[in-house]
Amino acid sequence: MEEVAFGLELSNVNFIWVARFPKGEEQNLEDVLPKRFLERIGERGRVLDKFAPQSRILNHPSTGGFISHCGWNSVMESLDFGVPIIAMPMHNDQPINAKLIVELGVAMEIVRDDDGNIHRGEIAETLKDVITGETGEILRGKVRDISKNLKSIREEEMNAAAEELIQLCRNSNKYK
Repeated sequence: MEEVAFGLELSNVNFIWVARFPKGEEQNLEDVLPKRFLERIGERGRVLDKFAPQSRILNHPSTGGFISHCGWNSVMESLDFGVPIIAMPMHNDQPINAKLIVELGVAMEIVRDDDGNIHRGEIAETLKDVITGETGEILRGKVRDISKNLKSIREEEMNAAAEELIQLCRNSNKYK
């Protein structure tokens, strides 16, 4: 948690960080964040320890990237809203999902050391690359294209389903 905090601070980008704890392990944020972290980041960052409306945040036009553990729902929401992902997988299916979205060209993964640890410098550089760098522009273009394609497919599927329902209703009315 400390490395993420310092990485966010060093990146100098604006952010909303949802720092959630496992159930039963609720803590005071001030106790787990680096000393004077909230004071140093000032108005350019918000740290929440509760639920945040992820889809509303991802849909906001000023959202330039999304640090994600790469659970499938988060990946799909990010793709749907056309937001590039900064991948920080932890366990289960997340490393595979991260690899997939990096290969698709819609994400950049935070590189870990040989022991699997993340470091503030790597976090800061990756954030800057995605949020303000040329890499981010490329990722944003690719994720926007995928988002448009997903929405187009979804609309086609909805239209086909609606047509099936209309036909079903028409057919059922014949037998009354």
